[in-house]
Amino acid sequence: MTPDALKAICLGMNGAVETFPFTLETSVFKVGGKIFAITALDAEPLSVSLKCDPEVALQLRAAHPEITGGWHLNKRHWNTVRLDGALPDDQVREMIEDSYDLIVSRLPRGEQLRLDWPGVRGPAGR
Repeated sequence: MTPDALKAICLGMNGAVETFPFTLETSVFKVGGKIFAITALDAEPLSVSLKCDPEVALQLRAAHPEITGGWHLNKRHWNTVRLDGALPDDQVREMIEDSYDLIVSRLPRGEQLRLDWPGVRGPAGR
């Protein structure tokens, strides 16, 4: 995955914004003011830190050596994913979407509706 593709996926999420609260080299992608992805887009190798359900985080780390506990983050809730081509782009996209969904699921219902988040709709799209 290229830096441009990573950035496009993150910014493609409804309501996502790119901020630089730490350094000008560190892109922090947020929704509703909460972080769902952190990356240094010019780093080699490229990597991204993503929020993850704790049980799933352990399973991913056990199955993929390119997925480790979040660097400088709470390793129970964050994974750092090395984007060196070992993981398919579709799998990385799913992990980004899961991270985004974890954050949005904790936002107020009104914010979820504004974001048109599928998880807030009931049966038959209600």
